[in-house]
Amino acid sequence: MFNKRILVSLKFLPVQIFVGLLLCNWIPYIFLDWGYLAQGFNKTSTFNILASGMLTLLTLFTLNLIRQFPGINSTSYILPVFIFWFIVVFALAEVTYFPFYLIYYSISSMCLLSYIFIVNIINRYYKVQTLAYIPIGRAVDMPVQVPSAEWLKLDTTTLDQNVKGIVADLHSHDLTDDWQEFIAHKTLQGIPVYHHRHIRESLTGRVKINHMYENDLGSLLPCENYMLVKYSLDFLIILVLLPATLIICLFTAIAIKLEDNGKVFYTQLRVGHRGKTIKVYKFRSMHEKSKEVLTVDNDDRITKVGRFIRKTRVDELPQFLNVIKGEMSLIGPRAEFIDFALKLEQQVPFFNYRHIVKPGISGWAQVNQGYATGAEETKLKIEYDFYYIKHISFTLDLLIFFRTIHTTFTGFGSR
Repeated sequence: MFNKRILVSLKFLPVQIFVGLLLCNWIPYIFLDWGYLAQGFNKTSTFNILASGMLTLLTLFTLNLIRQFPGINSTSYILPVFIFWFIVVFALAEVTYFPFYLIYYSISSMCLLSYIFIVNIINRYYKVQTLAYIPIGRAVDMPVQVPSAEWLKLDTTTLDQNVKGIVADLHSHDLTDDWQEFIAHKTLQGIPVYHHRHIRESLTGRVKINHMYENDLGSLLPCENYMLVKYSLDFLIILVLLPATLIICLFTAIAIKLEDNGKVFYTQLRVGHRGKTIKVYKFRSMHEKSKEVLTVDNDDRITKVGRFIRKTRVDELPQFLNVIKGEMSLIGPRAEFIDFALKLEQQVPFFNYRHIVKPGISGWAQVNQGYATGAEETKLKIEYDFYYIKHISFTLDLLIFFRTIHTTFTGFGSR
């Protein structure tokens, strides 16, 4: 029982950080440098522990933020997050010219990586996945609407099984006094009760647009102050990545030119922020004079070089210019073709509202669904876009950033 309580306590971030600093930073340094016990801390030992401790804090804190969002398999984010912060901390150490032991930093990092995987396994093992639901009103088909969760149907006001929460249509007229008394009793016992719409959004990462009303749109207004911060961060990230971006763009341009001696860049008019028309820049990935229609799987218009740069999203790099001009953001809803957007306005309710934020090079819909073709897939994509607009924040943008790295290496959703 005592050991189980220790393992369960690793679910909490402060405990994870304390144990991580102890196992991954302090203990490795003791074994690598016994002399500091007698001599005390010096400049080198202090900086080594600070650098490795910063890596531990940033990695654990970032992964903890990512786990808060729906549909997240945190295992797939461990390596991208770890590698990103490993490089950032190492680069800062090199730039500051402080005395730095690469051997200790590497050993401490490997200990941290192993520790994160162990914590992730423990959290998954002890995490309760089952949700109970009251089959009344719009909550009657929750297992169909959210198949990613394990569901327990409540036919009576008796619940003996351990569950993560209870889901109900709290606005339904069919919610009898017995059910309301049951909900109140379970709430007092510390079991959370969720409205069906909230839990659906939370577990799917989408906002259902066919159940929205005009007065719902007010809750989707993004914070203007964060929009200013977001643009500043976009500009700073592009500036930092500029040396590597220019090298990649140079090799891409040469490869495109060598393949068919055609144009390197491709421009296209799309719908931008607040419905304004913008000219989007991309590397040409198709044969010249190809018809402008929606891309499909194994599209024969795509060149050999184009297939690679589309899979790795390198074709999107020229859109950094759109971001600098303030027309786009690094993260946001995808900018749609004008003709396609006009058709969708008539087929998908509230479609135009997605233009309330700047379009992005990557986004919540892109990393969850990939490219969408047709009204049905686009309707699903709009639900992802509305979720992003409703929950837009630095944390969600950070999650999309790391998920974009994962998408770049796996080629998810490319056509």
